[in-house]
Amino acid sequence: MANKTDKFADNTTGKFYVDSQCIDCNLCRDTAPGNFVHNETGGYSFVKKQPTTEEEAARCKEAMEACPVEAIGCDGE
Repeated sequence: MANKTDKFADNTTGKFYVDSQCIDCNLCRDTAPGNFVHNETGGYSFVKKQPTTEEEAARCKEAMEACPVEAIGCDGE
């Protein structure tokens, strides 16, 4: 389960975030490409844009549920 106290500083403020458990598998970026991006130097993904539509929110939730290491959380601020 993702931990908001361990989230990457790159995450934009809001509900969804990625924490340090991320293994950079690309699943979230494939599922919600408008919301998750790759940190080139750190080798992990993070939330670049919080969802603004129901479709984006559904894709972010899908990515969170499918994350193999549970690095995506949905209780951020």
